[in-house]
Amino acid sequence: MTRYKENFKQMTVELNQTGRSVRGLAKEYGLSEATIYKWKNLYLPNQSTGLTGKEVAELRKENARLKEELEILKKAVAIFSRKT
Repeated sequence: MTRYKENFKQMTVELNQTGRSVRGLAKEYGLSEATIYKWKNLYLPNQSTGLTGKEVAELRKENARLKEELEILKKAVAIFSRKT
């Protein structure tokens, strides 16, 4: 599997935004059209949320981390509030 640098992905999306077709970009750079659409979802803001796919992924990761911390804190409160 080929790994592409962040700036290449963003450049491809920007070229599409300036009017270049996904099909033409895919052909020119040897990419699949699905890859370019995936990158568009990653770097362009969603119309309903205003967030990019990358921002959503980061928020989900942070949310999972915070939930984990909350569970740890709940357990700590239960331990420290026990009467001996």
